[in-house]
Amino acid sequence: METKVNLVLVGLFVLILGTLFVAVVLWLSVGLGHHEKPKLYLSVMNESVAGLNLDAPVKYQGVNVGKVQAITLNRLDPQQVLLIFAMIPDTVIKSDTYAVLATQGLTGIAYVELSGGSPAAPLLVAKLGALYPQIPSKPSLSTRLENVLSTAMANLDHTTANINAMLNDENRQALRTILKDTSALMASLASQKANISRGINKAAITMDNTAQASVKLDPLIARMSASAEAITAMADKLAEASADAQKTAQEVGGGVHQVRVDTLPQLQKMMQEITELSSTLTMLAEQMKQDPASLLRGRKAPPPGPGETPTELVTP
Repeated sequence: METKVNLVLVGLFVLILGTLFVAVVLWLSVGLGHHEKPKLYLSVMNESVAGLNLDAPVKYQGVNVGKVQAITLNRLDPQQVLLIFAMIPDTVIKSDTYAVLATQGLTGIAYVELSGGSPAAPLLVAKLGALYPQIPSKPSLSTRLENVLSTAMANLDHTTANINAMLNDENRQALRTILKDTSALMASLASQKANISRGINKAAITMDNTAQASVKLDPLIARMSASAEAITAMADKLAEASADAQKTAQEVGGGVHQVRVDTLPQLQKMMQEITELSSTLTMLAEQMKQDPASLLRGRKAPPPGPGETPTELVTP
């Protein structure tokens, strides 16, 4: 006896079973609507993002916190690249957090690294009229190195141009002349090395002797100065005595008049000689103070007149 199969029931059963299978798969993959939607952020890169692909990881201090959802050019400024990040909702993004393009290991796979975010900074929120909160960006390491190398090469080119302009034919010829003259001067000095050494030694000996003579002459100068002062004082006293004698002679009258006539001229002459001696000693003391070595080597002679024979030294 043949059994009749209801095709409608079979089809309905297969349809229900397939629906349940799809529902189980969706439940296992997304949790049947319990999966939270990612939070979207915008970042603007002012450099090439070569090597960065969609779904590239976004890391915060090395921890995966999202992925790159979109990569587009800025229509208003094609030099800028707009990146949309799909972040895990509970990721804390602060206002001082910044994004940097980085590469992973030797493979060169690019990803986005987030850094910063101090505890005191407020949370990053979207500005008025903006669709997404914007994370600031900083140049990547490769861009910074490229900028440094470009600046260094520009400075090197500028320095090379300045050196080439400075070392033209005329300056090179002048430099060769200076080097040649310097070499000749050094050779001449080397040939006179012995004479220069002897001169230096003699100068040192002369300075030593002068210092010793100065030490020995200091007491003599002091004594001569004291003697000159004593002679000056004696001359002053003699002058006072002469004045007193003249006054007395005027008072006593005619008998003393003859004594004054005979004695006072001789007394005045003696006072004049004493004054000249005092002046000479004073001048000698001043000369010894200014040039102590002149007592040993004498003072320089005045320039000879017409028909006179020059002399080397004149003794004091």
